Amino acid sequence: MIRAAVLATAVLVASPAAGQLARADQAKLVHAVKSPTRSAANAARDRYRNPVATLTFFGVRPNQTVVEIFPGGGWYSEILAPYVLGGGGTYYAAAPDRGLNGFRKLQQSKADVFGKARTAIFPVRAQGEQGVPSGTADVVLTFRNVHNWLMDDQPYAELAFRQMYAMLKPGGVLGIEEHRLPESAPAEREKTSGYLKVSTVRRLAEQAGFRYVGSSEINANPRDTKDYPDGVWTLPPTLELGDKNRARYLAIGESDRMTLKFVKPR
Repeated sequence: MIRAAVLATAVLVASPAAGQLARADQAKLVHAVKSPTRSAANAARDRYRNPVATLTFFGVRPNQTVVEIFPGGGWYSEILAPYVLGGGGTYYAAAPDRGLNGFRKLQQSKADVFGKARTAIFPVRAQGEQGVPSGTADVVLTFRNVHNWLMDDQPYAELAFRQMYAMLKPGGVLGIEEHRLPESAPAEREKTSGYLKVSTVRRLAEQAGFRYVGSSEINANPRDTKDYPDGVWTLPPTLELGDKNRARYLAIGESDRMTLKFVKPR
C-alpha cells in the first residue's frame, strides 16, 4: 500500500495537471498531516484518502485563502486549518449553519489550532446570510459532497457550483473528490447510490464557467464494485449494514473516487 502511494505521488508530480508545491510548502503539508492534533481515527484513514498527494495535486499553498465546502466532522479540516493558518493564509469552513456544528466543536475543543479559522454560510439562500466574499478565494475544495447536492429533495448542485465560482479569484482552483460511478451505469443511480459520473461533475462545473484542468487516480479503488443495494454507505467508514458482510466491506476499503481539478479562467 505504501509503495503504491509513493508511486502514485510520483505520477502526480510528473503530470501536467498536477499542482506544484515548493519544497518548504510540501514539508509544511506533511507536518500538518502527521500532527498529533489530528484524531487517531482520522489519521487511520489516510491510506484511503491520501491527503498529501491529493492536496499537492490541487496545488494548495499555506499562504492562500482556502475554502473547504461542507467540512462535516472535520476530517480534512484537521489538516487544512493548521496548514493554512500556520502559513499566513486564511481558512474558511463553509456550509449551511447546521452543517457547521462539527467544525464549531473543533474550534471549541482546539482553539489554539482552529481559533483563527472563519466560517461562512454555503450555499447562500437568504438575504443577510454571510457567505464567502466574492472574488476572495484562491482555492475551493469539497470532498465527497456533490452527490448530496443532487440527491436532496430540492437539488441545488447548479446553485452550489455558481456560488463556488463566484467566491474564487480569477485563476483560482476548484478541487473535487467524489465517489465515482461508471459512465455506463443508469443515470438514476446518481439519485440513490451516493456515486456520481465524472461526466456529471464536469458538466456541473463547466456550465458554471469552470475550465477543466485534469484528474488524478490517487483516490481510485478498483476493488469497489459500486453495486451495493444500500449505496456507497455500505463501505467504510459508514458500514451501513453493521456486522453483515463486515469483513468483506472492510477488505474493499473506502469507495473508488474521482479527483478532479478545475480553474476559474482569468
